[in-house]
Amino acid sequence: MTVTTRLTAPVDAGAPTSGNRPVLPLWAALIAAAAAGGLLNLAFPALSIWIVAFPAVALLLLSLIGRRTWSALLVGFVYGAVFFLVLVSWTARYLGPIPWLALGLLEGALTAVALIPVTVAYRWIPRVMRPGLARSLVVSLVVAALWVARELFLGNWPYGGFPWARIAYTLSDTSAARVTSWIGISGLGFLMVLLVAVLVELVRSPGRPRAVALVLPTALVALLAFLPAFPTTANGSMRIGAVQGNGPTGYFDKREPLSVLTAQAAATEPLYGKRMDLLVWPEGGLDDDPFQYPVLADALDGISARVNAPILANAATQKGELFYNTSFLWPADNHRPLAREDVQTHAKRHPVPFGEYVPDRAFYNAIVPDLIGLIGREYTPGTDAPVVRVGDTPVGLAICFDVIYDDLIAEGIGSGAQVLVFQTNNADFRGTEENLQQLGIARMRAVETGRSVVNISTVGTSQVIRPDGSTQASLDENRPGALLEDVELHTGATAGVLIGPWLEQFLLWSGLLVVAIAGVLARVRQGRSGA
Repeated sequence: MTVTTRLTAPVDAGAPTSGNRPVLPLWAALIAAAAAGGLLNLAFPALSIWIVAFPAVALLLLSLIGRRTWSALLVGFVYGAVFFLVLVSWTARYLGPIPWLALGLLEGALTAVALIPVTVAYRWIPRVMRPGLARSLVVSLVVAALWVARELFLGNWPYGGFPWARIAYTLSDTSAARVTSWIGISGLGFLMVLLVAVLVELVRSPGRPRAVALVLPTALVALLAFLPAFPTTANGSMRIGAVQGNGPTGYFDKREPLSVLTAQAAATEPLYGKRMDLLVWPEGGLDDDPFQYPVLADALDGISARVNAPILANAATQKGELFYNTSFLWPADNHRPLAREDVQTHAKRHPVPFGEYVPDRAFYNAIVPDLIGLIGREYTPGTDAPVVRVGDTPVGLAICFDVIYDDLIAEGIGSGAQVLVFQTNNADFRGTEENLQQLGIARMRAVETGRSVVNISTVGTSQVIRPDGSTQASLDENRPGALLEDVELHTGATAGVLIGPWLEQFLLWSGLLVVAIAGVLARVRQGRSGA
């Protein structure tokens, strides 16, 4: 009878609950948040100590529980600033501290704002639900959904967003990456945070947790460890050559006329006379627009004839007054294309803000004119499909940072791509972890889509990646080289590609909706209690 009375008694919205009290004093919460940001970096390439991602999330959640808005903002900013300033330290490699600090601190501030709903969930939900397994589960589900919402916010705003640091990427080298083929990259991130949030709730629950409470975390661990990849259909292979020229392709590299072409051509020579279906050069593998400079077109004609295959190349091209970062399929028949319109092309869909164009140029030019002045050419976003056809085989494309945008990858798979080619230029980040972070994303895309990936860079690291995420062939960074591989082709879209975007939206809006409803109910009950 006593137990029944306790369970059916109304919740006192004004009474303190475990969700309303901070777990840590503010000074300790700030230390924990900074530690979380630093620890999470260890889970990303190059160190890739993936297991530490879970305690990093736990430290952050514990530092947010029970916080009021302003202290939560401070905690969130400390976490976000530490995390991003370390993760993207490569942005300072050539341009100095200003771009690095601007990006890191901006992402830190946006992180702080986007973590407020997590703090609010921990405050409001316990006010409208009785203690127990149901409340712990609801809190955990909402917190994990709001984590996805935070990643979506940072990944879409401002200027197209920066979805570079999604927590799921820490598992790109593990069997858990296979989960993305079922529910997408955000879905895997949701399960990671859900596991941590459930364990945090179990630790915070009074008394010893019942065996039933351990069912969910055990199931989540089993899911992450043992779920097989979503099946796609093997469809033969394509023999692909890929060349890393290691030429002077950085902004500040000293270069002679045609030095980039010369480096790429020299690195391609070992492939002359070899049988292949496609030759791939990286982003920026040409010094200029071959549709305007006959010497470049002549060189492509000669090389395509020597390998007897079309060349998937990339260069800055001009159409009217507009410039594009363009990949194009140069034919092997030695009949010179008369214009850009005569070949298959794909222009980069998401030019990099402050790298390939300057948004609000007048404003930023007034602040840092020397840096803004370095970016003289403004690239226009492309609109053509991220696919070219090599014979009867559709090949999906992503140029450099475009690899981080789900919509472009899904569009390529939706257009029938049976293999993915990612062309990139990492020359501005030589000697940093940037190329390995990007390679980890490419590996995750292979598993998510069930497609082989050819990731070819100007300076490395370049790899051919199988659909299961394993490395088929590799070229070390900062040296020229060529790969020639029979690359598996696959058809059929994975569930992760098809339902991933819908799941993201469901998690985003359901998480926010539950928090909003909990807030309204808490205020109503508090009003009744006060009356």
